[in-house]
Amino acid sequence: MAVGEVMRMEVPTGGDLTVSSPDLHVLAVDDSIVDRKVIERLLRISSCKVTTVESGTRALQYLGLDGNTGDSDLKDLKVNLIVTDYSMPGLTGYDLLKKIKESSTFREIPVVIMSSENILTRIEQCLKEGAEDFLLKPVKLADVKRIKQLIMRNEAEDHRTLSHSNKRKLGEDVDTSPSSSHDYSSVKDFPSSKRMKSESDIFSPFI
Repeated sequence: MAVGEVMRMEVPTGGDLTVSSPDLHVLAVDDSIVDRKVIERLLRISSCKVTTVESGTRALQYLGLDGNTGDSDLKDLKVNLIVTDYSMPGLTGYDLLKKIKESSTFREIPVVIMSSENILTRIEQCLKEGAEDFLLKPVKLADVKRIKQLIMRNEAEDHRTLSHSNKRKLGEDVDTSPSSSHDYSSVKDFPSSKRMKSESDIFSPFI
């Protein structure tokens, strides 16, 4: 596939996967097809892989959090970020946020809430529940780029932390491994340099 070419594959009931770069995979959730296309385009411009779904319920199905294993053929794909609209029929973006943060598997995935309404109590509520950020619509390219940089920086820090932990563990394993201990049980079988020097002095007149 040529650079910049977009590959699409169908997701059951309304979602689609847009692949443009392996850097960051974003799940975008919005009941408005216009807003879905806008956020998808901005994410693609920012070189992200994008999966779009039209409801919080479909997002849970995609992630395998609806209680029915196997509903999503794409759930094995790693998701680095979830961007969701706040006001949606049925399961709202706030409800989706809480479901994700209650999951032991997905609670570490950053969730960004979008809304066309600048309601302070709503923003504070989402941030208190663990939202990474709250974006006002219309979402701008600068917003997406800022979020992407934040997520990639966090992932880089997590990678460094994991690498440091693995190195420390490897060092501990080396220190405690049998190969690192020394067996001196056979040292007595070899004459010391002092003893060898003494014997040399004794026999030197006869040489």
